[in-house]
Amino acid sequence: MKERQLLKNIKQLKLKYFGHVVRHNNLEKLCLEGAVEGRRDRGRPRRRWTQDISDWLGFSVREAIIFAQDRDGFRSAVWEAQAATSGTGDPST
Repeated sequence: MKERQLLKNIKQLKLKYFGHVVRHNNLEKLCLEGAVEGRRDRGRPRRRWTQDISDWLGFSVREAIIFAQDRDGFRSAVWEAQAATSGTGDPST
């Protein structure tokens, strides 16, 4: 039960921070959208931070960036993603 609550809190904070970052022009936004030059290491590709955002919201990162400009709409999407983890539809839990 505590693991589920921890996952719910992490998901909520991560989504809120994503929305905050993409609504502002700052260094964090450049880092989030930027690409690193060079070659990656061999093996399985690492999971990216934005892949969680895409999976939880159900659409691409580009669509999520556009959607985050609408604070109220994005906030309701965060509540829905959080409810999917907790199993309840109440945004206050």
